[in-house]
Amino acid sequence: MQKRKLSFWEIWNMSFGFLGIQFGFALQNANTSRIFETLGADVEDIPILWIAAPVTGLVVQPIVGYFSDRTWTRLGRRKPYFLVGAILASIALFFMPNSPELWVAAGMLWIMDASINISMEPFRAFVGDNLPEEQRTLGFAMQSFFIGIGAVVGSALPYVLTNWIGISNTAAVGEIPDSVKWSFYIGGVIFFLAVMWTVLFSKEYSPEELEAFEENRDAQKVEPKTEQEIKKNISMQTKVGWIMILIGAVVSYFIYAKGLTKELYILFIGLIIVGVLFLIVSELRKKRIKNGFTNIVSDLLNMPKTMKQLAWVQFFSWFALFSMWIYTTQAVTGHVFNTEDTTSQLYNDAADWVTVMFTVYNGVAALVAFALPVLAKRTSNKFTHMLALTLGGISLISIYFVTTKLGLILSMIGVGIAWASILSIPYAMLSGSLPSSKMGYYMGVFNFFIVIPQIVASTILGFIVSSLFDSQPVYALIIGGVAMILAGLFTLNVKTNSRLNKD
Repeated sequence: MQKRKLSFWEIWNMSFGFLGIQFGFALQNANTSRIFETLGADVEDIPILWIAAPVTGLVVQPIVGYFSDRTWTRLGRRKPYFLVGAILASIALFFMPNSPELWVAAGMLWIMDASINISMEPFRAFVGDNLPEEQRTLGFAMQSFFIGIGAVVGSALPYVLTNWIGISNTAAVGEIPDSVKWSFYIGGVIFFLAVMWTVLFSKEYSPEELEAFEENRDAQKVEPKTEQEIKKNISMQTKVGWIMILIGAVVSYFIYAKGLTKELYILFIGLIIVGVLFLIVSELRKKRIKNGFTNIVSDLLNMPKTMKQLAWVQFFSWFALFSMWIYTTQAVTGHVFNTEDTTSQLYNDAADWVTVMFTVYNGVAALVAFALPVLAKRTSNKFTHMLALTLGGISLISIYFVTTKLGLILSMIGVGIAWASILSIPYAMLSGSLPSSKMGYYMGVFNFFIVIPQIVASTILGFIVSSLFDSQPVYALIIGGVAMILAGLFTLNVKTNSRLNKD
């Protein structure tokens, strides 16, 4: 039994919800630092305030993926999660720009990002569920297209509302401009309506139908089967748990002894917590206790080989992206426009130009989304992704040398090409290696390699910028550019077992 090929418009409908998801995500990325700074955050504090986004993704996505693999309702398998996340995210988008204090805005970011993740994670598994392997690259490309379109409009909206409609982009000290507020209100509505389109106009296979498909018969082995393999796996889980605890404890003590910035504790205390979870689960498995908790933690150790290789690619790619999202506003206003006065017209005009820059890179991503699969077919997925990431890295570094608005726009072209590739090629390389019964879970776990680099960036970039570069945020973009080029080089090491991925 084989999955049928879907028409262009069926793939369109099943991907349309990403338009709303990315609309909300773009508003968050382009304006959250601005909101934090307006409410009184120092430049060194902004990365740690952003920690909400990666932490919520780290926790929410695997759990949502795990349960969506095991869900079947009248509404479907993944669609209930689309809908609940959309409702919560839309409400959060209305509240975020009305935060009266910095701590409230930081809390709203936690809620908003968790809600977006609830909707977003099942969409990746949705492609693997519904499309035959030969159409998955198109499916992920379609998602990239809607991500680009949603991000273009979402990123540009404050600028458009100010310059085309006349809504003010300035406000009193400590208040969010009306252009930002109305952008979030519009984003909340679009988020909900776009996800509802996918919920209403797309179908899902039942669990019985998915079991009958043989498409994943070549999926890579992801868990031990024999008694000997299980015992060896439990022993490995115990060892890895102790190693995590040891590394986390030693580095945490070093941070304390050297008096380093306290934000660094977050990453290594988190490592200790994961290590403890590994030890708890290994003991439960020795006693033959098996449940959702043990499955979720144990399967982290049993990732397919392709996912482990792609982990390095994702780590450096998303470290670069997060450095860009955190620091572009400060780099452009301070390094290019030479202003740090958040109440001045020059600062707010420069901050609005950042939304234009983000619009450009997302627009480029939308335009090239369907070109990348064509290039990959003629060359390989690895070469295509390596080329795109290299262009993106060079573009980020070039911002240091730019002195004009036009130059800033040109720098975003390479970033847009890299962004389109990041959103599609790794998922196309991975999907053929995953068993259908764990598609949602492993797509959620794959998010770890998006989230962990963001946590690293949030904990160390502020320290690096303040300690080594005299609090000049533009250097964070240079670091990000180098990281993206490294990600491209790591792509060359990825091996897949899919006939559609040339190695």
